[in-house]
Amino acid sequence: MTIGDLIRLLSDGEFHSGEQLGERLGVSRTAVWKQLKKLEAMDIPLEAVKGQGYRLSAPLELLDGSRIVAELSRKGRQHLARLFVEETLPSSNEFIRQRFAQGAGHGEVCLVEQQSAGRGRRGRVWTTPWGRALMLSVGWRFETGVVALEGLSLAVGVALSRVLERHGVSSRLKWPNDVLLEDGEGNLGKLAGILVEISGDAAGPCEVVVGMGINFDLPTSFRERIEQKVAAVHDQASSLSRNRLAAELLDELMPLLAEYETSGFVAWQGEWNARHAFQGCQVEVQRGQQRFTATAETVDASGNLWVCHERGRERLGGGEISVRGRT
Repeated sequence: MTIGDLIRLLSDGEFHSGEQLGERLGVSRTAVWKQLKKLEAMDIPLEAVKGQGYRLSAPLELLDGSRIVAELSRKGRQHLARLFVEETLPSSNEFIRQRFAQGAGHGEVCLVEQQSAGRGRRGRVWTTPWGRALMLSVGWRFETGVVALEGLSLAVGVALSRVLERHGVSSRLKWPNDVLLEDGEGNLGKLAGILVEISGDAAGPCEVVVGMGINFDLPTSFRERIEQKVAAVHDQASSLSRNRLAAELLDELMPLLAEYETSGFVAWQGEWNARHAFQGCQVEVQRGQQRFTATAETVDASGNLWVCHERGRERLGGGEISVRGRT
């Protein structure tokens, strides 16, 4: 019995007694009770009625690999080698890296309900409640070197924005790898993070893992524990299915990766700048131990961000710095 098995039974809107759940899952009532306590600890709300049993307070949509593949366009499907859907993993990026080590990985996608050791940029931990985010990693093998992949994380951000905008979600992009959402009061919250990891020859063939973590439907209790302001897809698109979002996103990502060596970031530059969250705004730049204030300008054809400060104009490279908008 897994958490997913239990959630599937409890998501039908009907009450189920501990005995019924145990019979369906082939375990004891005690084992069921322990798993129910885990659900509560994972911010998955349950209703319990004496004499009737248990059910989820609200249905929870689980990832469905067959449905996602069925909803892909022909162009998206032709670049997909294999799709994995996992309940829990330390890291979906690490899963794809291991696939590369086994001689596979290219064109493969891993989606996971919850990560126990997910990472963001600069080694930060990325955590989300079980089943409340869309976390995926895509593996791609490129024949050219790292230089041809400049700006890739920015292009991926544009791809996600395109999908969200089709569903009425107006997102903004923060250089170099965050997607933000504006609430009704003009505040920006982090909706998604992107992590691109590259291994191999800097001047020749290399293997790339593109990881994305997208907040989908975050409980209030979870948001209150997060130090930064966060946002979720359902804040503005409550009817959008998580599986549908996954399919539409892969329809954008797979052709992007297939064509990136030829097109480069220049094909995405204009769209990124049009969604630039802090263009013309004061930002705080942190580079190692150095911090300074500057005015953000646009990104260039290589994905570098230009800023202007008291010493003049400067080009910032993605691996060097952290940029924060000033309030």
